[in-house]
Amino acid sequence: MKNILSAALILSAGLFVSCASRSTKEPVDCVNPYIGNISHMLVPTFPTIQLPNSLMRIYPTRGDYTTEMLDGLPVIVTNHRERSAFRISVTQGERLAPIISTNWDHEHITPYSYDVQIADNSIDVRLAVGHQSAIYEFSFRDPEKPATVILYSGGGEMSSADNTNSVMGNQQISSNMRIYMNGTFNVEPEKCGVLRGGKITDEQQAQGRGAAVAYRFPAGTKSVRLAYGISLISVDQAQENMFHDALLRNDVKSDVQKNDKGLYNLESMTKYGRQTWNDALSAIRVEGGSEDQKAVLYTSFYRTMERPVCLSEANGQYFSGFDGQVHEDDGVPFYTDDWIWDTYRAAHPLRALLRPQEEEHIIASYLRMAEQMGTCWMPTFPEMTGDTRRMNSNHGVAMVADALYKGLDVDASKAFDYCRRGIEEKTLAPWSGNPAGWIDQFYKDHGYIPALREGEPETDPNVSSFEKRQPIAVTLGTSYDEWCLSRIAQYLGMEPEAFYYLSHSYNYRNVWNPETRFFHPKDSTGEFLPDFDYRFSGGIGARDAYDENNGWTYRWDVQHNFADLCRLMGGREAMQANLDRTFAEPMGRGKREFYEQLPDQTGNIGQFTMANEPSLHIPYIYNYAGAPWKTQKRVRQCLDTWFRNDLMGVPGDEDGGGLTSFVVFSSIGFYPVTPGLPVYNIGSPLFKHISLRLPNGRTFLIEAKGCSRENKYIQSAMLNGQPLDKPWFTHDELMQGGSLVLEMGAQPNREWGAAEGAEPPSADELEM
Repeated sequence: MKNILSAALILSAGLFVSCASRSTKEPVDCVNPYIGNISHMLVPTFPTIQLPNSLMRIYPTRGDYTTEMLDGLPVIVTNHRERSAFRISVTQGERLAPIISTNWDHEHITPYSYDVQIADNSIDVRLAVGHQSAIYEFSFRDPEKPATVILYSGGGEMSSADNTNSVMGNQQISSNMRIYMNGTFNVEPEKCGVLRGGKITDEQQAQGRGAAVAYRFPAGTKSVRLAYGISLISVDQAQENMFHDALLRNDVKSDVQKNDKGLYNLESMTKYGRQTWNDALSAIRVEGGSEDQKAVLYTSFYRTMERPVCLSEANGQYFSGFDGQVHEDDGVPFYTDDWIWDTYRAAHPLRALLRPQEEEHIIASYLRMAEQMGTCWMPTFPEMTGDTRRMNSNHGVAMVADALYKGLDVDASKAFDYCRRGIEEKTLAPWSGNPAGWIDQFYKDHGYIPALREGEPETDPNVSSFEKRQPIAVTLGTSYDEWCLSRIAQYLGMEPEAFYYLSHSYNYRNVWNPETRFFHPKDSTGEFLPDFDYRFSGGIGARDAYDENNGWTYRWDVQHNFADLCRLMGGREAMQANLDRTFAEPMGRGKREFYEQLPDQTGNIGQFTMANEPSLHIPYIYNYAGAPWKTQKRVRQCLDTWFRNDLMGVPGDEDGGGLTSFVVFSSIGFYPVTPGLPVYNIGSPLFKHISLRLPNGRTFLIEAKGCSRENKYIQSAMLNGQPLDKPWFTHDELMQGGSLVLEMGAQPNREWGAAEGAEPPSADELEM
């Protein structure tokens, strides 16, 4: 289809696949979708079968890897890790039901394919996916029994239509959105119709919750293939999307008919998916390091391409859940399902670096969403069905600022207006899309969100009874957002606006407690809350003060101005000591009590939590405090401790690239600490040779001489043949191509990059 991505790479063939399992190693052979499929506390990763950023995505219909039964087979996931539509059940038994649970065995998953045995190993299932279509094959081991395939809608309509080998359906997924499917079997069934009361009837159409149609194939049938397309526009468009995917694979001609055998070419679809994934993942090539480290790197890279998903269909149109309408995309694909609170930090910068046109299209989609909602407020948590406004702050502005200063094509004027409106006209209350209320006016007047004292009732109706005000998180997050807004204004030459928002970007100072040197909640009279424990005060998830994390995490949440934070703390030595203490401070309670209150704050090293996004930049802050060698130590410690090639190898919720983009950047040796500033902090690469395929046709090479598990410390550095004595470099330097050569050793060089003035830039040092 004209607007769907041509994409990416492939995956591992088995649960603990290694790159070494193939004679010819490719990046896709290193991907292990099972990494993290058992969670430490909250939500596991899911082994998603999908082409990069494509609407068709599938994962097994179970809770996590330890779940014994599959609730049928998946058709499509309609919201990241949360909702799915339709269901397929396959049986050779006599009991028929809309969904038949089954045990499973011999499962193999790659990014583009799914193989599993079900029903006590009596039925083999194979699946391959396209952009908006898929092909299933069901093979039956018992030749004496007939086989039945059942298709179910959780709330909509299923129909066998007037062609006995075709199936159509739809399912309501929100008040204004339906998803449609249209498929065809390669074998004519002996009977098909609506499933009712455990029987296949002569009816052709079923409606309502639990609508199901069944297709019975006679005894002796060895295998059946089902090809289907999906659409958010119509059932006819679902068929066109299926045809178009087949055209992309060269499996059919433009005048394809429903019974064209090319539609069922599962082998071709598998090959296409593998090629697509391998092309995308090959933007990063590495040598050296262990096979497990490669598996973690490429699996993390694959995770960053799960979302957002492209909704543009084969006809150049898309359905938007933001206004419930079908739109022309005008040659610019429309993307959604992006949890920006998680992804602005590293997933968007990674895309801006390696897939910039896609990032441009995503930002253009955000601007369209703002218009379609009728408010012109930049979205904060766009999902398939609209903007849910989850979490806090308005970090879409960071995505825009970062893109502009990295040379991407963005409508800066429109983006400034929509970002400004989202920050100033919408309430800052977490998880709310209402107009601004009295706490927003308080923020404008006083420069911070007031906290409630114990027992003080909530008086702003915009505030969620569970999510609370999150006063420190919102104050710090909005300070950063307003700095990003000042950057966009500066880009546009709007000097008064740039200065205005720059001055507001220092609002974090209003909640800084100079005695404790923590960000401390303050009431509406300007008094710090008494008897406050930075580990445990604030209730569940510390939401009365912070958000999901405690005060030790939010002590470092000044992404734009570490130079000023360093001064507030008393200088570089004090900042180093406070960082050291973060990684050393005991949990203070037993694990059960700690995680009962702070379930998101897993992956602990002291009070540092590797499992939640507000912590991702903390290991790199040593670069701002004159101790880059400690950044090198901590980055390696975090990667080695918490990201592994096994079922529990992700320390917390992996929110569609939120955590794994940290892994990608950190594994190759650098990280974008401050989206909105086109610079990268240097860490400690895991691999001896790293090659980045840049979108401008150039290549950037990173050579870490002597790199090993022990040799993690940088002794010296050369950037494009010139000595580099600072722990950072610019985006422009990277995009010119060339090389970064690091001499690595087992003992820290405390002098490299540590001189006064060698620190990465902060808001304080930028000319306005």
